[in-house]
Amino acid sequence: MPSAVCGGLAGSELRPRRGRYGPQAARAAVPEEAAEAAAQSPKRPAPGSRPSEAACRWVLLALVTLLAFATRFHRLDQPPHVCWDETHFGKMGSYYINRTFFFDVHPPLGKMLIGLAGYLSGYDGTFMFQKPGDRYEHHNYMGMRGFCAFLGSLLIPFAYLTVLELSKSLPAALLSAALLTFDTGCLTLSQYILLDPILMFFIMAAMLSMVKYNSCADRPFSAPWWFWLSLTGINLAGAIGVKFVGLFIILHVGWNTVSDLWHLFGDLSLSLVTVGKHLTARILCLIVLPLALYTAIYAVHFAVLNQSGPGDGFFSSAFQARLSGNTLHNASVPEYLAFGSVITVKNLRMAIGYLHSHRHLYPEGIGAHQQQVTTYLHKDYNNLWIIKKQNTDSDPLDPSFPVEFVRHGDIIRLEHKETSRNLHSHYHEAPLTRKHYQVTGYGINGTGDSNDFWRIEVINRKFGNRIKVLRSRIRFIHLVTGCVLGSSGKVLPKWGWEQLEVTCTPYLKETLNSIWNVEDHINPKLPNISLDVLQPSFPEILLESHMVMIRGNNGLKPKDNEFTSKPWHWPINYQGLRFSGINDTDFRVYLLGNPVVWWLNLLSIALYLLSGSIIAVAVQRGAHLPGEVEGILWDTLLRLCACGLAASSLASGVHMGGVLSLLLGTAYSFYLFHPLAYGMVGPLAQDPQSPMAGLRWLESWDF
Repeated sequence: MPSAVCGGLAGSELRPRRGRYGPQAARAAVPEEAAEAAAQSPKRPAPGSRPSEAACRWVLLALVTLLAFATRFHRLDQPPHVCWDETHFGKMGSYYINRTFFFDVHPPLGKMLIGLAGYLSGYDGTFMFQKPGDRYEHHNYMGMRGFCAFLGSLLIPFAYLTVLELSKSLPAALLSAALLTFDTGCLTLSQYILLDPILMFFIMAAMLSMVKYNSCADRPFSAPWWFWLSLTGINLAGAIGVKFVGLFIILHVGWNTVSDLWHLFGDLSLSLVTVGKHLTARILCLIVLPLALYTAIYAVHFAVLNQSGPGDGFFSSAFQARLSGNTLHNASVPEYLAFGSVITVKNLRMAIGYLHSHRHLYPEGIGAHQQQVTTYLHKDYNNLWIIKKQNTDSDPLDPSFPVEFVRHGDIIRLEHKETSRNLHSHYHEAPLTRKHYQVTGYGINGTGDSNDFWRIEVINRKFGNRIKVLRSRIRFIHLVTGCVLGSSGKVLPKWGWEQLEVTCTPYLKETLNSIWNVEDHINPKLPNISLDVLQPSFPEILLESHMVMIRGNNGLKPKDNEFTSKPWHWPINYQGLRFSGINDTDFRVYLLGNPVVWWLNLLSIALYLLSGSIIAVAVQRGAHLPGEVEGILWDTLLRLCACGLAASSLASGVHMGGVLSLLLGTAYSFYLFHPLAYGMVGPLAQDPQSPMAGLRWLESWDF
């Protein structure tokens, strides 16, 4: 909700407090002078004082809702091609329809709902969503866009109802709805296949539910009280189930709940049993219920996405074994590792991937100019290695040779199957991590030098123990330098194909970065066993998925030439974002907040802090303030101006004229800037002939 309409000026200082003094003391603290001052000031009618007021509220709500849907659904089909992050979230909706497993850094609810909307509207999940600009052609994309626009439209009536409940002021509620309706930034985000309108829907719904159950405080444990309290918990689960930034509304509701319980605890008219009932109700509705729903979201997510897909490599081997179509699903492999086996080696740190090499060399000046060794998150032939003895070229798969198992403490070579180069390390520094050694592919047809030898160790095992596929947690100790093979998790530059750095660390402490397991295992001389017994339980995959998401979020960074902005850019509307089109012949959509609304927000924040400080000082000094300071910021300021003109006939005119000016001003600014959201064709704003030339108020606006 825009800051211009947030919060009462006086806050809790002017609210009658429950506690040791009781309501009688609060009433006794109001002297006759305050009553006289309040009687002289122009007051809004008491709620329900006129039957027509309720009807007026519903009529305005209907008009506000109609305008919201009209603005959000206008030209919803334009442009008929992929815009901005539709390439991600539309594709993920397709994955749900096709039941294909994928990985994303956000929780699954938003993408599940997008996929459900597409499925119910007839979309078959076959569009590729490869890149922005791809035309939808015959594919039905309107169901997914329409679903997001529907939720985005509901933000406006939610804001209206929230402010009306807080302030009991129709002008304040109408103004708050107008600020959201006429904000081009909020409009743009609501018209595309994105997570933002879904997230904002749950945040606003949680705020409205919280305000509603607060209004039922005089009727605790009644049916409406339980309804709004439970609905708050449901919306909290929805917010955190779409994006982790939903945590902020959880903190807000949590603070409100703690404050409310603290006041109840101080109310001596309530028994401790009653206070305990209040505490239990809030634990059930605001903690247990959201957690149960959040867990259920993941249960549905894992049940639907049961087919192998592009997200497999981010997860453990045991996790992958549950995915139909994965090489590990219903698979059978030799149980114990033997010389001559073709294997893949997977790092146990979440989202690190497989030990990998390819024919590209490290650039000049980056250690030795030898073949690159990295980790790679996806299945690939370049992940395959052959495990061999250190000083023999004989083929261990020759039927004339007996099977020889690899044991804890053995000295081995790992030969890359596709390039026949050995896994190698030396004292050259790693490309990104200081004080770590470089790891390369070296040699010709498996013939190298003593820097190709590694001692294989199983964590917490004795020398001589055989090594189990998938189950044994192993380390590779370089025989010459004594360092340990691992991955730093750092992303290599473009010369390394943005794969992850592999190093040999001289620090021998056991960390997940340097612990591996054997996943794929091919050896025709050995019997196979089924991997079904390795499939993890639901709590295990729930925990693993969160660990992978956390690591994925921590690893996010902009790519070269990718649009970036600084944190201070967005509050001041310093820079926008191209949603669609670049050239004057393109259909261009530009994400930029309505500058009148956004800069009014900044002014409102400053005025709120200033006014709140003045009022707090005045109250502390014993001043008695009129009831108007309990409203919403601009409504309050205009009423206080009218209060100063109470002796004249201009009082009500000042208030209504001010509110009308704000409404018309925001509406006119929307008229000016609406092409940014609905689309522009023709000269760019830098061209004096462009109809948008006069609206480029900042040089950083590149529409």
